[in-house]
Amino acid sequence: MEFLSAFGWMQVPDIGTLSLILLLGMFVLLAIGMPLGFASAFLAVATLVMKFGPELLFRDFGRGPFSVLGQAIYRQMTNYVLISVPLFIFMAALLERSGIARDMYSSLNVWLSRTRGGIAIVTSIMAVIMAAMSGIIGGEVVLLGLIALPQMLRLGYNQNLAIGTICASGSLGTMIPPSIVLIFYGLVTETSIKALFTASFLPGFMLASFFIIYIVLRSHLNPDQAPLPPPDPNDPPGREKFLLFVGFLSCLIVGASIVLALRNVFFTLTGANVVTEGVEPIPLGMVSDLPWILGAGVLALVLIFVVIGKERTLLGWKMGKGLVAPLIVIGVVLGSIYGGITGITEAAGMGVIAVFVIGLVRREMTFEIVWDAVMRTLKSTGTIIWVTIGAAALAAAYTLAGGPTYVAELIVGTDLPTMGIILVMMVIFLIMGMFMDWVGIVLLIMPVFLPIVLRLPVEEIGVFGQLEPRHVAIWFGVVFCMNMQVSFLSPPFGPAAFYLKSVAPPHISLTDIFRGFLPFIGIQILALSVLLIWPGIVTLFLGS
Repeated sequence: MEFLSAFGWMQVPDIGTLSLILLLGMFVLLAIGMPLGFASAFLAVATLVMKFGPELLFRDFGRGPFSVLGQAIYRQMTNYVLISVPLFIFMAALLERSGIARDMYSSLNVWLSRTRGGIAIVTSIMAVIMAAMSGIIGGEVVLLGLIALPQMLRLGYNQNLAIGTICASGSLGTMIPPSIVLIFYGLVTETSIKALFTASFLPGFMLASFFIIYIVLRSHLNPDQAPLPPPDPNDPPGREKFLLFVGFLSCLIVGASIVLALRNVFFTLTGANVVTEGVEPIPLGMVSDLPWILGAGVLALVLIFVVIGKERTLLGWKMGKGLVAPLIVIGVVLGSIYGGITGITEAAGMGVIAVFVIGLVRREMTFEIVWDAVMRTLKSTGTIIWVTIGAAALAAAYTLAGGPTYVAELIVGTDLPTMGIILVMMVIFLIMGMFMDWVGIVLLIMPVFLPIVLRLPVEEIGVFGQLEPRHVAIWFGVVFCMNMQVSFLSPPFGPAAFYLKSVAPPHISLTDIFRGFLPFIGIQILALSVLLIWPGIVTLFLGS
């Protein structure tokens, strides 16, 4: 095809120039409103055309470089763990429409109603529990905006404190397992998702505790920003409320002990918990664990019948029973994974069944709720899948053009120290997070950055403590997720702001919402700094 020779100017042999064109092209396409998935797919084809010439489109179409794109997309789309994403989204949609979250909020509020800043603290704790149930961010922000925001504004809470608490806490699903971000990172980098979940526990709860500490300090330093609600004559005094809470916890411990004991006996009868060299023991499933489980149950019974009393325990159970359903869902999902019963995908399916059954028992699971949850799941999953297809194609095309090698040599060749290189990556993550969805970032940038990090001297990563070489990919994944925490609040496209705006009162503008974010963005960056300075906090639970 001789006419194609006229388009020879389109060929860009220099990878540096090609990289700059791709970067500018991505910003331009996103600026004019093209969806990220389509923008990535277009640039993937453009990359191959610029690298191999325009005749690529007409000669042996579907073979050669184009086949690499097809293989990359096929590899991503046929990964079994990817099925867990729509299942977790479906579970979150069911939770959002049921009354489980509202009952949980009411129960938490009972225990903290007379605490300064109590409703904001309740909101943060509720966000942690919801994150541990589904790992979805958008639904949490919307649900907290519907439940907690009107309550805080009615009681006279500072508007910025209320907004920041809801959006920052609502984005904790990025860090706390079962995080969808961690699942995608594990898929792209072929890192153990179970290990990523284990590693992110402590950083996730550390960030949540930072939020709660900030709320407590701000509320006590300026009490006008978090007024106490009017006293309720039916509200028990402090010591009595503490005993009621202990009674409620004792009931939970008795129930958990019975379930764990039956599970232990099942493993014993089936021979699944036989000690085998080289095989990790089943958590709380070995014969040696049974005395401890039964001991905890007996101690809880002593507290109920001797110390607390049956009547007080029943009242405590009535006050806190709204927490039972969420704890069951968390136990089913995370217990299935860490108990060695199922993998990530199966645990997501069991979580859906658990939420559905609880909804049926509570007589809240109607056809309309299920249908609405299915439609929301299809829309959300469709968006993620299209972004995945486009980003996988662009990552494959850029890799074929030699991009990752060029970027690696460019960064390593700057002669920056190890932590300097990592800080440059953090800045790039933070900037891209302002403009791009996390799915695109993990699919496009991680295949370039992670090999560079793996080549760095492991003894120079961090300031205190030291990573093991086999934990570097896990540590970098958790650090990346902490970056994405910041991106959910970062203007101009922080998605948490738009989620909250969709349910906020009309007088709260987007500017007001972003203004409320500022202190919490600072807290997130502080938590990110902790992970960079002390990387061992990520691998504390991974073992040797």
